[in-house]
Amino acid sequence: MVRAGAAVAERRQQLGLSQRSLDRDGIINAGALIKFEKGRSWPRQRTLERLEKVLEWPTGHITRIRRGAVTQPLTGPLQPSRPTSAISDEATEVFTDSIQAPLMAETVELAMHTLTAAIADLPEPDDPSFTPKATSILSDLRKLERLASSAARNAKGSPAVILALSSVRRSYNELMMRAARSPSATLGQRLYGARQRAELSLQEAANGAGLPVTVLEDVEAERAVSAEAETALANLIAQLGIS
Repeated sequence: MVRAGAAVAERRQQLGLSQRSLDRDGIINAGALIKFEKGRSWPRQRTLERLEKVLEWPTGHITRIRRGAVTQPLTGPLQPSRPTSAISDEATEVFTDSIQAPLMAETVELAMHTLTAAIADLPEPDDPSFTPKATSILSDLRKLERLASSAARNAKGSPAVILALSSVRRSYNELMMRAARSPSATLGQRLYGARQRAELSLQEAANGAGLPVTVLEDVEAERAVSAEAETALANLIAQLGIS
């Protein structure tokens, strides 16, 4: 089983296929693929057939590798690399329900590799393209934070999950503060930056603005709020900037 998993991992990398892209395309759940490639589990027959098709292998080839009937995995014309995608809501639901703590930490680390690379590629904050790109990455970081936070609540004696959660939150804070300095920063990014500089919690800032804390949560997550709430928060940001 270890031999077959390693062969699949090697072939997948040859074809430029990410674990998340196979999950997104409905081939195999990313968590199950990680377990398989590490020799910890064996997929169902229908999953194997889907995997063999995308790897450009004949049906039954993976099973033959496991049995030792194939000494060299098939190779063939390589397809162009497919772009990796940020973690999705659907993946979050699957991961939260099915992956144990150590594997969850690996999953979060994989996603963070993609997002860290995207952050490194961002232009300067005064570039017109910065805010849309940063906002998209921040959205993915929020999804990943929910995933890691959920795992951490149920991970007793698993420091790897806590470290993964810490890494996500640290990256989120750094990028939000960077985004807040952009001339085109969103209201949510400006609010987050003002709060952090003033060392205010969401609840404290909500009290200062005379708004429910859920409104501030919505704004910082780039969800729509009323015009009145936007005005109240813009006033709060201005006051915090003066102090």
